[in-house]
Amino acid sequence: MKVLFVASECVPFAKSGGLADVIGSLPFALNDLGVDVRVILPKYKNISEQYKERMKHKAKLNVKLGWRNQYCGLEELENQGIHFYFIDNEYYFKRDSFYGYYDEGERYIYFAKAVLKALPYLDFRPDIIHLHDWQSATIPLLLKTKYGDEFFYQGIKTVLTIHNLKYQGIFPKSILTELLDLSEKYFTFEKLEFYNNVNILKGGIVYSDFLTTVSPTYANEILDPFYGERLDGLLRFYRYKLKGIINGIDYKEYNPHQDRFIYENYDVENIDKKNCNKTALQKQLGLKVSNEIPLVAIVSRLVAQKGLDLVECVLGDLLKRNMQLVVLGTGEKRYEKSFQEIARLYPEKVSANICFDENLAHKIYAGSDYLLMPSLFEPCGLSQLIALRYGTLPIVRETGGLRDTVLAYNEYTKEGNGFSFFNYNAHDMLYTLDKALSYFNRQPEFNELKIRAMNTDNSWQISACEYEKIYTNLMG
Repeated sequence: MKVLFVASECVPFAKSGGLADVIGSLPFALNDLGVDVRVILPKYKNISEQYKERMKHKAKLNVKLGWRNQYCGLEELENQGIHFYFIDNEYYFKRDSFYGYYDEGERYIYFAKAVLKALPYLDFRPDIIHLHDWQSATIPLLLKTKYGDEFFYQGIKTVLTIHNLKYQGIFPKSILTELLDLSEKYFTFEKLEFYNNVNILKGGIVYSDFLTTVSPTYANEILDPFYGERLDGLLRFYRYKLKGIINGIDYKEYNPHQDRFIYENYDVENIDKKNCNKTALQKQLGLKVSNEIPLVAIVSRLVAQKGLDLVECVLGDLLKRNMQLVVLGTGEKRYEKSFQEIARLYPEKVSANICFDENLAHKIYAGSDYLLMPSLFEPCGLSQLIALRYGTLPIVRETGGLRDTVLAYNEYTKEGNGFSFFNYNAHDMLYTLDKALSYFNRQPEFNELKIRAMNTDNSWQISACEYEKIYTNLMG
């Protein structure tokens, strides 16, 4: 079975969020099941030179985009046994950032067209094209409207994974004829029209053969208007081809026993060494060095979706607790400034690291006692999975993938691997945080809870099997 992943980012080449981690790890788990998975993505400017130097030129193509014929270079790199292909066009991809440009629709429609045009040159004809988010979601539409009569493309099935329904690729109606080269008949409520614009993700939902989201709970939530981002009606109509599959994490990349980034390696057999990571982290960040003070971490994009307005609402109360807070991430200026100001006023209690730092993230996961993640909505979430792997107990709101992966601790049955609350309410969050902190000095119960968290299986093995079943069913 041959599967081609099409995505806008992938570690170790290009990363802005969790999507890159998924694309960089799931293919390896599928490969272990005997699925031949390859990945194609844009050749961005900021891909490391160590990878660019190893890329081999495969083909030179022209891609029709409106009235223009745009250059397309196809390059290939084999990395750790997986074949990666890159679409090369400096006009679209030689930029300082991956996203956020005025011609975003044009860039990724070009990418989708280039992928389809390049397929015959890959020496690999996929049975399944697995697409990820709106940046590649025009491929099912183009495959069925532009390539349906060509022998090479016949029988190729498509799977679209929605990693976050909030981002849909909504553009003016003009792209329908100018970029997609489609007639007005596709600008209807049942196809691409969306409040008098073109919605690329909507087109992917309509024309793909199967849909997945990144957790079972999120698959149900997006059928409801609150989470459905104005696509809930469409998703209810297509729910027969929708399935939620929880994300996993790369257990080689996130392994406290072998992690090269952390201060001292540990596992469930020597969980006490986690405290060495804590004191070393406190020292590095300028916090008061003490194993007697609970350390709570926020490793996140600093945006409203992550529930940071709840944290902001009770910051004063948090400072009254016997605890420390370490924040790592970037995002909305209001949250960045809020955490920076509180860290300036209370340097021994709060550390605000407004940056993207993979090295420091590993150290924080290893050195913290708790991870706070009170998201308004969370399709899956990777931070809580990583935290569990490192024995850092998640405190989460019960939504999306957080609900599927964090089971609230029950002191009577001794079941559970973290703490959770349901209502989107700052004081419910504070109550749950206090409950979690109450276990900090209750030994050996607290250590047993950390070990249970570390023993939670959040690898890709189970989820990869679910994807393999979908591929097999689509192939008949």
